[in-house]
Amino acid sequence: MREVFGSVRARAALGATLVVAVALVAAGIAVLQVLRSDLGDQARLKAQVDAREVASKIAAGTGYGSLKLDESVPVQVVDEDGRVRAVSEDLEAVTGTGSASVKPVAAGLTDDDADDDDRGAGKVSSGEEYGDGSARVDGETADYVWAAVEATGTSGEDVTVYAGAPLATERGAVTTVRDAMLLGLPLLLLVVAAVTWLVTRRALRPVEGIRREMAAITASTDLSRRVPEPGSHDEVARLARTTNETLTALEASVERQRAFVADASHELRSPVASLRTQLEVGAAHPELLDLDGAVEDVVRLQRLAADLLLLARLDAGERPTGGTPVALDALVREELAQRLADRVPVRDETAPVAVPGSRGQLAQVLGNLIDNAQRHARSGVRVAVREEGRWAVLEVADDGAGVPGAERERIFERFVRLDDARSRDDGGAGLGLAIARDVAVRHGGTLAVRTAPEGGALFELRLPR
Repeated sequence: MREVFGSVRARAALGATLVVAVALVAAGIAVLQVLRSDLGDQARLKAQVDAREVASKIAAGTGYGSLKLDESVPVQVVDEDGRVRAVSEDLEAVTGTGSASVKPVAAGLTDDDADDDDRGAGKVSSGEEYGDGSARVDGETADYVWAAVEATGTSGEDVTVYAGAPLATERGAVTTVRDAMLLGLPLLLLVVAAVTWLVTRRALRPVEGIRREMAAITASTDLSRRVPEPGSHDEVARLARTTNETLTALEASVERQRAFVADASHELRSPVASLRTQLEVGAAHPELLDLDGAVEDVVRLQRLAADLLLLARLDAGERPTGGTPVALDALVREELAQRLADRVPVRDETAPVAVPGSRGQLAQVLGNLIDNAQRHARSGVRVAVREEGRWAVLEVADDGAGVPGAERERIFERFVRLDDARSRDDGGAGLGLAIARDVAVRHGGTLAVRTAPEGGALFELRLPR
């Protein structure tokens, strides 16, 4: 059963069929009720009209023998003692009226026999009552609705006139409509199920194409391929476009990771090769061992490994946890107090500003920015901290050559150096600015570069207070 209704097409067809079936059954029941009520009202109205016509004659003084009752309408006139005073022709049996007898009984004076002095004003009751019963007319028995109307003849005798209207028309019409519904409902439901199946199949055909292409991409690991986009402007087309955008982002991420691994391997190869060479020389000729150079290579490897680990955590979506706010002015003073061998002096212009975030990561950003400024400054570096509305701004400026406008975004890419003529030892691995921007973004801020008033580069870090 699960396999039969496992597809969206099958579930959509079943759901649509059930909804239409419930709606049609409810509508059919309502139609039958309305039809039965209308036809019943018509039958009661006809019985009422016939009963009042006879009652009017009696009230006008017409004798029971002179009523001339229509044989097509079963009529029975019963007095207050339950005696039948008049019946229509060919009425052979009756139920549901004031008496089961169909034989008139003569009792007392009739209206025609009464003297003029004994005559009074006859009347017909303004109300009527209804009941169901049956009657046999000329050998044929049928169900009737009876209308009972009270009347008073000119002789003062009170009688009740019962007139019947057949229910065969009502029941026949209801039965015909019900049978038509029972016959047409299954056919209509089959049409609804088939149409829903076909329409859903056509609507989901592009989805199947997307699935097949995604399966092929997964099997081939070729992220340059894209799923087909239908020409429509519906949800399926938006799904295809979103899928292609996801594949584009995934391809870019994979390419970036591949380039990152290649660049990291290239950066690690040089210090490892240098360290190995020094150790091999030291093993063969201990007196030639450059211990300071080996320590420098180990330190460089340690820093590079720490940078790579931090980038990996940032790429994994690590965000700073909430805690004690970090005072940027105090962070600047601590960083400058630890820097005793800077190439050029650093001047600080700080104001008390605190931001939420990771103290360790923000300290690394500050250190990276000052290191970068130290490599390019001619005579000095300036570090400033201030408030601008809801932002805390940290600036690191130098008086060097600055950063060309075309390169101001590229310098934040990983393993990018603009000073290729400088040695790797002096220029670093090209990860400092990339780490600084990633940390700024993870803290909800920005990092940009522009021209400093001193003529060099000014790196501006903005963090929410």
